[in-house]
Amino acid sequence: MSPFSVFLGCVAVVIVLAILKGIVIVSQAQIQIVERMGKFNCALTAGFHLIIPFIDRIAVILSTKEHIINIPRQPVITRDNVTIQIDGIVFVAVVDAYKTAYNVTNYQLAVSNLALTTLRSEIGAMTLDEILSNREHINSRILIILDQAGANWGTKVTRIEISDIAVPTEIQEAMSMQMKAEREKRAIELNALANKEAVIRQSEAYKAEQFLKAEAIERMADAQAFQIKAVAKAQQEAIEAIATAIGKNSQSAEYLLAKDRIAAFNELAKNPSKDKIVVPYEAVDLIGSLTILGDALASAKKA
Repeated sequence: MSPFSVFLGCVAVVIVLAILKGIVIVSQAQIQIVERMGKFNCALTAGFHLIIPFIDRIAVILSTKEHIINIPRQPVITRDNVTIQIDGIVFVAVVDAYKTAYNVTNYQLAVSNLALTTLRSEIGAMTLDEILSNREHINSRILIILDQAGANWGTKVTRIEISDIAVPTEIQEAMSMQMKAEREKRAIELNALANKEAVIRQSEAYKAEQFLKAEAIERMADAQAFQIKAVAKAQQEAIEAIATAIGKNSQSAEYLLAKDRIAAFNELAKNPSKDKIVVPYEAVDLIGSLTILGDALASAKKA
């Protein structure tokens, strides 16, 4: 083999290697930063690309997937001087490859540290009760701050979650006692309120009962008054009718008296007593006449 053939073979190999080196295939969910002579040239997205061998080079390879960054458990002091252990999770994605590659050394570490310092700052400005009851507010505040800082790093913080808040044992016991006291207080208040409602309802029921009784008595009194008036009116009409009849016929009175005497004698006759004496009306008149005559004679002797 001649030296020229060897040279051509070497040139062919170099050309093939150069062509292969200039072919870049970027995977899905990847971004590759291309530098030309040490300076940023372009960002390659998913697909087939050609670059200039030995002049262009792939400087940085970034993933566009969401990254999960764990915030390690850290002690944090609250505003009311309670030391708690807290950790969380941050979800972040690359949206601007240029800023991520050149504006920050390690964006994941930067986001983790910023999340930790922001978390400490937010927790330190709140009491323990506020922290336990306002997780969503804390997450929203940290998310806004991380998103603002991430804009300069070419990242987008999609979500942050505080995964656990560990409270000291003595604080947990105190909180349990407080919750128990609150429940007992609430139970006492509810019981007192129920008793109050019961007393009010009983009073209203008694008031309604007395009102109904008074109304019933009033109606009975009205009915009795009406009955008395009706009886009196009927008696008045009867007397007037009798008086009219007597005026027209004098024997009407004697008829009525005789009728009453007969009724009286009938009642006496029904009495089973044996110590009774029935005296006719005429005998009574006779006895009365004799009594008057005896009185007259006695008066004459004295004279």
